[in-house]
Amino acid sequence: MAENQAYLFICFALVGIIIGIVFDLFRILRKTFKTKDLITYIEDIFFWIITGIIIIYSIYKFCDGELRLFMIIGIILGAILYLITISEYVIKISVYIINILKRILYFPLKIVFKFIRRFILRPITIICINLRKNVKKNKKNRGFFIKKEKYNNI
Repeated sequence: MAENQAYLFICFALVGIIIGIVFDLFRILRKTFKTKDLITYIEDIFFWIITGIIIIYSIYKFCDGELRLFMIIGIILGAILYLITISEYVIKISVYIINILKRILYFPLKIVFKFIRRFILRPITIICINLRKNVKKNKKNRGFFIKKEKYNNI
């Protein structure tokens, strides 16, 4: 019995570490991409939904849905252990790598978007504007001819 509880405690400590990693993913996103407050609130809601799903899945997977106090303590201790030890390094390294990737990808993406805007979107816009003008002209002309035809038939 004690072996089983020790095993479950370690499993839920690992669940706490996983929750800490998920928390750091959202922190990394916030540090690398500036977001508005509304987006931050939505990210928080997603974090709590993901955390809830992880915890509920773990409870049903490891102990058939029975909730014990030592499981909650294991989750809290696992998350605290992760956040105190390696969280800071994970965030710094991840933010650094993402910023390098952003700098590397910025120039090629800028060229691709400029190409798309110049050779795809601009011609489509010009075609749409010309079609709209032609449709308006045809409506005016058609209305004129319809009225004229009515008078000719009388």
